[in-house]
Amino acid sequence: MDIAMIGLGKMGANMAGRLLQGGHRVVAFDLSEDAIQHAEITGMERARTLDEVAKKLSTPRVVWMMVPAGAPTESTVEALSECLSAGDVIVDGGNSNYKDTMRRAATVAEKELHYVDVGTSGGVWGLTEGYSMMAGGSDEALALLRPALESLAPTPDTGWGHVGPVGSGHFVKMVHNGIEYGLMEAYAEGFELMKAKKEFDVDLHQVAEIWRYGSVVRSWLLDLTANALADNPTLDGIAAYVPDSGEGRWTVMEAIDLACSIPVISMALQRRFRSREEAPFGDKMLSAMRHQFGGHAIKEEV
Repeated sequence: MDIAMIGLGKMGANMAGRLLQGGHRVVAFDLSEDAIQHAEITGMERARTLDEVAKKLSTPRVVWMMVPAGAPTESTVEALSECLSAGDVIVDGGNSNYKDTMRRAATVAEKELHYVDVGTSGGVWGLTEGYSMMAGGSDEALALLRPALESLAPTPDTGWGHVGPVGSGHFVKMVHNGIEYGLMEAYAEGFELMKAKKEFDVDLHQVAEIWRYGSVVRSWLLDLTANALADNPTLDGIAAYVPDSGEGRWTVMEAIDLACSIPVISMALQRRFRSREEAPFGDKMLSAMRHQFGGHAIKEEV
């Protein structure tokens, strides 16, 4: 099938490469001229404007966006809605908020355009391993997109699915990322506890390797943890600073709206916030209170 890839960052470029491996014709567009030239070298057809993208695709057109959430996605959808025709499909494979996705879908539907949200997981490994994809949209739109999804997935029948109407793909991916926060925090805390037990001098990489086979806590995240510990057993040079991409926050806010208890994910998000504070004021306050009521010593800042 013909498909356009809009946005050739690492993930978009890798997804386009996997589509090429699946025998699809890929038209590539990016704001970076270097990215466009690289795309052409790897076998894609380049386009320097979205109008040119539309002209190079056979109908019904399928345009897959891999651009940052928020304003970049908004402006790209607006521009595409002017270039495409009734029956064409706009796919958002980025990490948009599902509420924005539903609003955009309603807007482009006025021009009889299909909108599909595909929550996508796989990171830098997706090119070789395949992507996990959670798709939301109409049956008609998913039928048009199915050949691409089958090529991008680990196998045609695994790793992807039509999870519901427009918005559901990004909603499920949001929850996926929230779970990821909790799993990562649990692994991090467990390895920190083992490291703290100095008398045993546990080899953390060895333990990770043991757990990778047969253990109930084995996972791809554990495989990656083992890789990290093999490369840098003491994690030298890595700051204890953990950003959050936004989807963890959205997951927690959704839980609040629904009065749904998700304490592990909520605490994992809070832990990331804490990691970014060099001298947390709250901890200073605790020390000050102990001094006030019990005369306990205060450790002074250096």
